[in-house]
Amino acid sequence: MPRLALWTAIADTLRTEIAEGLYRPGDRLPTEAELSARFGVNRHTVRHALAALADAGTVHPRRGAGVFVTARPTDYPLGQRVRFHQNVAASGRTPSRRITRQETRPATQAEAAALRLDAGAAVHVVEGVSLADGQPLAVFRSVFPAARFPGLLAAMAAQSSVTAALAACGLADYTRAETRLTAMAADPVLAMTLQLQPGAPLLRSVAVNVDAGGVPVEHGTTWFAGDRVTLTVDGTASRDRHETAVSGGPA
Repeated sequence: MPRLALWTAIADTLRTEIAEGLYRPGDRLPTEAELSARFGVNRHTVRHALAALADAGTVHPRRGAGVFVTARPTDYPLGQRVRFHQNVAASGRTPSRRITRQETRPATQAEAAALRLDAGAAVHVVEGVSLADGQPLAVFRSVFPAARFPGLLAAMAAQSSVTAALAACGLADYTRAETRLTAMAADPVLAMTLQLQPGAPLLRSVAVNVDAGGVPVEHGTTWFAGDRVTLTVDGTASRDRHETAVSGGPA
């Protein structure tokens, strides 16, 4: 009988311990050095075992932080009011956001149409990564009419929350007018940001939020990691004039 490779035995041991609850979803595994000392092998062997667990989706590495047990998919409701922090917190996980870009530029044709702006009107653009328990959940881009919210970027820098920043700019509430979902594969940049393999499944959400008078205030695009989130639609959405269209076409 062929001898079982050491890295396979280590992967099987860790897989069993995860299944038995010794390491729970979201927990960080011991470091490579600690696992090397525990099993009496070199780091290359441990790295091979961890890579096998990552390929199976059992664990996921976070650059500079370690290797973590993959958490269950996060329920993310799509209803009349979609609030990232509230949605993630309601699922029992800790939400956070990392802002990667803030700038003011002319609107694209699609952005101007969605926000009912003149062609080339100035818009504020905020991009970043949404995380749950430190794990990247989605990449987002939010676009706002600059003339209506001149101080939005400064408010975002202070708040790191779209809802809080809009409130600071005088908009106390807003609702979702439309959400369109498209299945797509992760390109190399999105895959790197979300800590996925290129080609991994994503769900792209393109949405428009409006104020109480129905005037658009935000055009948002979000790329969700397909295996980390379960998007749910509020059954009362139609009565709230909330529309969700699902498309399987190319991105």
